[in-house]
Amino acid sequence: MKNLPQYPIPNLPENSLPRIVIIGGGFAGLKLTRSLKGKPFQVILLDKNNFHQFQPLFYQVATAGLEPSAISFPLRKIFHNTKNVSFRMAEVSSFDSEKKRVYTDAGYLDYDYLVLSLGADSNYFGSKSIEKYSSPMKSVSEALYIRNKIISNYERAINLSKMEDRKVLMNVVIVGGGPTGVELAGAMAELRNSVLPRDYPELSFENMKVVLIEAGPSLLAAMSEEAKAKAEKYLTKLGVELKMNTKVKDYDGRNVYFDDQEPIETATLLWAAGVKPNQIEGLSESSYAPNGRILVDEFNEVIDHPGVYAVGDNCLLADETYPKGHPQVAQVALQQASNLAKNFERARRGKNPEPFHYKDLGSMATIGKHLAVVDLPFIKFQGIIAWMTWLFVHLMAILGVKNKLFIFFDWAWSYLSFDPSLRLLIKPRYVRESERKELIEQK
Repeated sequence: MKNLPQYPIPNLPENSLPRIVIIGGGFAGLKLTRSLKGKPFQVILLDKNNFHQFQPLFYQVATAGLEPSAISFPLRKIFHNTKNVSFRMAEVSSFDSEKKRVYTDAGYLDYDYLVLSLGADSNYFGSKSIEKYSSPMKSVSEALYIRNKIISNYERAINLSKMEDRKVLMNVVIVGGGPTGVELAGAMAELRNSVLPRDYPELSFENMKVVLIEAGPSLLAAMSEEAKAKAEKYLTKLGVELKMNTKVKDYDGRNVYFDDQEPIETATLLWAAGVKPNQIEGLSESSYAPNGRILVDEFNEVIDHPGVYAVGDNCLLADETYPKGHPQVAQVALQQASNLAKNFERARRGKNPEPFHYKDLGSMATIGKHLAVVDLPFIKFQGIIAWMTWLFVHLMAILGVKNKLFIFFDWAWSYLSFDPSLRLLIKPRYVRESERKELIEQK
């Protein structure tokens, strides 16, 4: 550990309550913090952003269906009038389990309990070129970047005379056949079929490919056979080109390469093929599984680190039902956080903690307008009823009444007119050379 701050984070409240430090304001971290509101603990939530991001709807920001602000919510606003909760926007570098101290770019702070809710990032499986040239979608800013990139490509394509050059800019290739990839492919196909031809009547969208690539034998691997078959049928009907049992070998910014197929030309490769857990300095090697997830016991306490807990995508809890760990989905994160909050309260009362048991509430994915697949523990269904169920579940999960209303009206307008009006090309301000040098010197 190098260059550790030698000063504490200022302006934190001082009291005698046990201090719980939570790193990460994603689904798990936010759920845990909210569950501890008003409890006899001092709770400090740390995140590098000052807002919570609703990840299941990133693809709608990327395809101009929603504004970024509609799926983002200020963390400070959530904890108005909550005396026992403090938020600090800080990037955590490491922690010391012996000193019980967390180090951030804003200073250090001591803890009684530490909770790692670090989430996960895109997994490029070791390919530096794919990491460099493809576009991931693990944050609101990345989703907005994709939106800008797609719109910018069409604005460039309309000024090109050669059809081959236009095709490269118009084609969209999506890697990963999970819910994110399927939803993204469906939304892009509908844009191509119904919206973009009206924006760019000079371009021939019959030449535009939307390709979805999956390394496995089917889409939506974790869902039922009915859901897999319907998803494939819906996407094919929308004109999405599906490539199963296909692995991307490389990408150079223009060509997607495979081992046994001809390359596909595209300037837009959207990467939704897998995730890898975010890590933090301070854990021993014995605390990590081979895939990089943090090993925890049935109470979500990190192996070999008493008083340190991990919840959500970055942890691995193996049991009889899930010997390789639970799926990295929001429901697991929320349920682990809820159980951990109860265990903190039980510990305060001198009671034994309760082990975590995951209750699968089902899964779902939407494929374009009024088409979706839903797998619930007691029933499986597809089509327009599944789509309405998907809308309701996601709308209720959004934080804030204003955000719910904005999303509802955006969805209603898109359904009635099928013309989302958010196709704005918003670029960051150009930084002059003198300012760039100044910023570098400051760093």
